[in-house]
Amino acid sequence: MTAAIRTSQLTVAYASKPVLWDVNLEIPDRTITGILGPNGAGKTTLFKAILGVVKPLEGHVTVSAKHAARRDSIAYVPQRATIDWDFPTTVFDLVLMGTYGRLKWFQRPGSAERDLTAEALERVGMQQYGGRQINELSGGQQQRVFLARAFVQQASVYLMDEPFAGIDVSTERAIFDILTEQREVGKTIVMVHHDLSTVPTYFDHVVLLNRQLVASGPTASTFTSENVQSAFGDAVRMLGGQSS
Repeated sequence: MTAAIRTSQLTVAYASKPVLWDVNLEIPDRTITGILGPNGAGKTTLFKAILGVVKPLEGHVTVSAKHAARRDSIAYVPQRATIDWDFPTTVFDLVLMGTYGRLKWFQRPGSAERDLTAEALERVGMQQYGGRQINELSGGQQQRVFLARAFVQQASVYLMDEPFAGIDVSTERAIFDILTEQREVGKTIVMVHHDLSTVPTYFDHVVLLNRQLVASGPTASTFTSENVQSAFGDAVRMLGGQSS
């Protein structure tokens, strides 16, 4: 299977303290891949390295030519907890910001960008909330809005940092269904995920990480009790091959 993203001997350090160490992995194209590991495992740092936000101490990240052809081919959906939800903007304008990468310097969004924004909000079931302030939304609604912002970027790869944290089960399933539709039309979704009980259902491919790469591969053969124990240690207890 073609790799959408590849890392080679990737080492990232903050203040000379390694956060990721010698990570070699391939994220397959046109899959939903879960990044799993305990707190402090380097999951978000891996995303930052892929995005070029942090510079590796050693090694490198390679994005396939298919995805690297456009500067905005990778969309990032951050953790909700890192967003300033008191920033004074409407739902529509927040999603519209996702089109800025396709515009030239000093060019303002036009009718095409506004149409894309309306279509993206409809896709995630948020079209009726376009005029609302973002701080008026529930957690699940906020997550849908950021997903819509990624859609208007028209990216081919989505990096999503714990998109299901703090939302209800029905909203989680609805968002997952949207992501499955995106995979079916050729998108690659890479998601930091914390609920081990849903891993076999959600992911085609998993990466188990704890500063170093523990295991990576198809979910059926990689998400095993042994690999999970190696990644999480005593923080997790497995029952019959599934997490408790």
